[in-house]
Amino acid sequence: MIAYQLEREIVAKGFPVGEVLGSEADLIARLGISRAVLREAVRVLEHHGVATMRRGPGGGLVVTEPDSESAVRASALMLEFTKASPQHVFEARLALELKCVELATAKIDEPGIVRLRETLALEQEMQHQGGLGSHDLHTVLAELTGNPALVLFVEVLTNLSNTARSRESTPRAAADVRIAHDKIAEAVIAGDAALARHRMQAHLAAIGKWLARPDGKSGSTQRRPDGSEQ
Repeated sequence: MIAYQLEREIVAKGFPVGEVLGSEADLIARLGISRAVLREAVRVLEHHGVATMRRGPGGGLVVTEPDSESAVRASALMLEFTKASPQHVFEARLALELKCVELATAKIDEPGIVRLRETLALEQEMQHQGGLGSHDLHTVLAELTGNPALVLFVEVLTNLSNTARSRESTPRAAADVRIAHDKIAEAVIAGDAALARHRMQAHLAAIGKWLARPDGKSGSTQRRPDGSEQ
């Protein structure tokens, strides 16, 4: 109850990251609780990633920025418990990301175009260093919608499916990802929502089939991450 009360207080203040809510002694007196109860409440807050107790002069309960990784971990555990398959995750991704490209295309402006191109350039640099790529483009498209809920859910779902990609970190796979991302970004920048949705759907469907292969190897008429057959 104390942890919940403090969380509500943090939210009511507008989540002021870095602000000290009070020293341990101040909080004990204000809340009318024992040191043991406060410390248990602080453990809950730290687990949720919303505040931490800073010791020493000027210390106290400090508001922190929640880590999306905690949401990913919690979501991963829930999906494991409910026996959700990788296909279930990709079905959810598909529904969310098709809406994201539609909204991003409608709202794209010059700063957004610059950001998309910078994201693609950074991904290409990563691939030159031997990586497959990243899901940054997917996150940026979600951010361009202006909807923080979409950003969180896309980030959670892309992180849940991202670890499996490392098995095919090859030049060919990296090129496939880059082609797919380039095509999606081009359609968004051009303002063609229908084409952007089509390309995102092909990209995600290809990744879903690609990751579903148990050996991670190419096969006849399989689709690569850019949506083309191999």
